[in-house]
This record gives sequence, C-alpha cells and structure tokens, in this order.
Amino acid sequence: MDSLKYINHYSEATKNQVLELIKEDKLAQHLKKKYPSSHSIKTDKALFSYINELKNAHMKNVATLSKALYDGKINVIHNALGTHHIISRVQGSKLKSKNEIRIGSMFKSVPEEFLEMIVVHELSHFKVKEHNKAFYNLCEYMQPSYHQLEFDVRLYLTQMDIFGKIEEWN
Repeated sequence: MDSLKYINHYSEATKNQVLELIKEDKLAQHLKKKYPSSHSIKTDKALFSYINELKNAHMKNVATLSKALYDGKINVIHNALGTHHIISRVQGSKLKSKNEIRIGSMFKSVPEEFLEMIVVHELSHFKVKEHNKAFYNLCEYMQPSYHQLEFDVRLYLTQMDIFGKIEEWN
C-alpha cells in the first residue's frame, strides 16, 4: 500500500475506493471530471498578484507579502508542496521582516482549486505556525472546501506517483 502514502491516514473504506479507481485506471478520469482545466497563473508575477489578492481578501492584518514564486526545488520528496518564510533582518535600529511564499513548480499545471489550496495553506502559516485546529479553521475560513481539496490534491499526488501527470492539464 505504499502507493497510497498520501492518503494513508484516511479510513480503510476511503483507501479501498481509491485502490479501486487505481485498479480500473480511472483516478485521472475522476479528477478531470471534478476539475476539468488548469489555471492560467504561470508566471511568478501572476502568482504574486494571485496570492496578494487572497491575502488582502482574508488576512488584512498580516504583513505585506514580499515575494512569491514557483520553485523547482520544492517537491513532494521533501514533504512540501509549498513553503512560507518569514525572514527577519536588523536594519539600523529596526527589525524588518519579509514574508515569502514558494510554491512547487508542479503546481503550474493544475486546476486553480489545487493552487488555491496550497496558497491558503501557506498563507495560514503566517498567522498560525502549527497544524492545529486553529490553523485548519483559518484554512476553512479562506477556502470553505479546504479539506476536500486537500484530499483531492492527495489523490493527484497518488496519480502522479503511479501514472504520471494528467496530460490535459499541461
């Protein structure tokens, strides 16, 4: 069951449903039916604008985002789909901090819902560091279908591990 490493903590019934989709080679079809097309946010500049819009809509009291980019070095092997950084530097007598978000390049060609889920997750870390109830409540506040989308991203990662990318989204 190593092929189900992304959904290992889900119920046996759920894992069995996913295994059935895998056996019938219908996992990609299932995902494409729910999410028929890829987003158009392909550049770092567009990603920065997209993240800022989400931040400004839901988290006005969080410090300004300094940088957002797609990062080819981020991958699932290192247990990350995106990263957030708060970089603090002393400049004269002031402490300046910069907020950065980096999203794995693999998310350039996925449905916008998947990208939004990763962005919401990383933005939430600027307010709540740990993955606890407050963190997930904030994620749900910004994206009400957060938990379903997290599961579907896990299905996508399973699809990629076993069968490779979904061609229609590229």
